[in-house]
Amino acid sequence: MRYICPRRNRGRQGRTVFIDEANSGRLGIVVLAAGKGARMNSARPKVMHEVAGRPMLAHALAAAEALAPARVTVVAGPGMAEAEALAAPHGCVVQQARRGTADAVECARARHECLGGDVLVLYGDTPLIAPATLQRALERRRADDDPAVVALGFRADDPADYGRLRVDADGGLAEIVEAADADAESAAIRLCNSGIMVFDGAALWALIRRVGADNAKGERYLTDIAALARAEGRACAVVEASARELMGVNTRAGLAAVERAAQEALRARAMENGVTLLQPESVHFSFDTALGRDVTVEPNVFFGPGVEVAEGAAIRAFSHLEGARVGRGATVGPFARLRPGAALGEGARVGNFVEVKAAELAAGAKANHLAYIGDARVGRGANIGAGTITCNYDGFRKHRTEIGDGAFVGSNAALVAPVSVGDGAIIGAGSVVSRDVPADALAVTRAPQRAVAGGAARFRGARSG
Repeated sequence: MRYICPRRNRGRQGRTVFIDEANSGRLGIVVLAAGKGARMNSARPKVMHEVAGRPMLAHALAAAEALAPARVTVVAGPGMAEAEALAAPHGCVVQQARRGTADAVECARARHECLGGDVLVLYGDTPLIAPATLQRALERRRADDDPAVVALGFRADDPADYGRLRVDADGGLAEIVEAADADAESAAIRLCNSGIMVFDGAALWALIRRVGADNAKGERYLTDIAALARAEGRACAVVEASARELMGVNTRAGLAAVERAAQEALRARAMENGVTLLQPESVHFSFDTALGRDVTVEPNVFFGPGVEVAEGAAIRAFSHLEGARVGRGATVGPFARLRPGAALGEGARVGNFVEVKAAELAAGAKANHLAYIGDARVGRGANIGAGTITCNYDGFRKHRTEIGDGAFVGSNAALVAPVSVGDGAIIGAGSVVSRDVPADALAVTRAPQRAVAGGAARFRGARSG
């Protein structure tokens, strides 16, 4: 059955790209993600394990998308529904039998052969690769000597299980030798293969048919294409990058090493952009953490995905933020938790052991101690006393609390949603508020205090007798 190129495909942001003769020679990217990851000892596919707050496969797809390719295809393994879902809106094909990397790329042939342009092969477990490095490899593929294959390599003091890149006298790529098949001479080579390669799409599919499985693992190696291309008189080339950028993940220890490298890069970028990190090595960032200039971050702060912090804000020690926005000059912590949907206005303050979820604290609002603010809006300049909670859940549904500008909520108050407190209203300490409070009203629900003369002495006597 002949495969017909679709007239259009939809990008990750829903943008329609029309594929016609004018762009049929554009870049195609194949992301290999079918590996079982047995050494991870996990029920999850290896490529779905996270680095800096998002799956490794998502990192690879982001690098691919940065190159504006005509088409991206993820090659997944059987039963990898998570990876298939993450691949959307890009195409995904399944490598039913894992017979090696050449076989995996050939699974994407029907989606890419008709494009006719270069084919870039990425790996879903190599999350630190930078688009700029991939661009260098593409430019080398399009150089005047027209190499059929460009391999990304790196120098390693201990090459371990990496394949070796054997170069000729002119510096061209002569052969890629897998570690399992390396003799003593090849094993001594320190130039290693990352696995990431760019191919001349006009030659790739004919060459890949000729790849056999006569090797130590009995698999079809994609790396064999370099030797096949050289045998046909085609040039092959190497582009070197840093070993850190090309780190792959096979084990939990490898995942931890990649996470360390990612965090070091994110911290360095934050400080270059004008952020003060008092103890950089103790701060954890996510891939999309956005911090403005002159933000100060104290030790042991965790940023989950989706956090934005505006200029001049302070994030104090041992705070945890995820899916939150912090306004200019606001203060968070120490020991505060901002959950998804939390939004602090300019100069707002959230102090020690305060949790905020799906709630807005407007400019100048304060919740300085031991409070829970959930599904709520706290108005400008309002004060939330220590121990106050918004009772947002009735056992079935969540309800909202509205607190007006300049309101004062005393300590240990419980606001039973849905409820509103008007502008300038005061809630007495210890009150349980279940009905709306008008603006500038004073609401107190405490029982009257009564003192019984001599009662304490009688109580102690009764207990000691």
